[in-house]
Amino acid sequence: MISVAIVEDIKDIREPLFQFLSTQENFLCEIGAESVEEFIIKAENSLPVDVLLLDIGLPGLSGLGAISMIKDKWPEINIIMLTVFDDADKIFQALQSGAVGYLVKNTPLHKIREAIIDTYEGGTPLSPEIARKIIQFFEKSKSQIKSPLTDKEKQIVAGMVDGQSFKMIALNLGNTLDTIKSHAKNIYRKLQVNSKSEVITKSLRGEI
Repeated sequence: MISVAIVEDIKDIREPLFQFLSTQENFLCEIGAESVEEFIIKAENSLPVDVLLLDIGLPGLSGLGAISMIKDKWPEINIIMLTVFDDADKIFQALQSGAVGYLVKNTPLHKIREAIIDTYEGGTPLSPEIARKIIQFFEKSKSQIKSPLTDKEKQIVAGMVDGQSFKMIALNLGNTLDTIKSHAKNIYRKLQVNSKSEVITKSLRGEI
């Protein structure tokens, strides 16, 4: 069972999404909040949230400003930004702050459902237009500094950037899941980071 929460201030978006997710098999959607402040109050009195769909433009504390605070309070929560903003600065700020996915609001409901499952399984879902912007930014800002990573580690990082879970990366590269996890630990150590989202951010900024 995947516990999902929504923070979205527009009622006409929040309520249909809440109703849709509430009826999905193996989903538990108990929290639909119009602000970060309301979410925090409700989350403190509910079951732990696995995946949070978080808007950026909100009354009170913004979604971007709330990511770190939410992660500090609930480290295990997986945050997917669901927003109209698609500029590179906000995308990178969200990922760097701890978000693991970034979707635009015109994403179909069934795609949002798939993104939640992907996130729960360790993936990094991105809307196609967001992925294109990231790739374009990456190509423009690619660094000439020699990467500390091996070719295999670079392949794994590429899989992370594509939003693949470790399980999917292992399948695509013909390795075991344990082997990929071992490589990932080496990647984190070499890059001096602690999470997949930090690896992705470094890669997209051309720092690897």
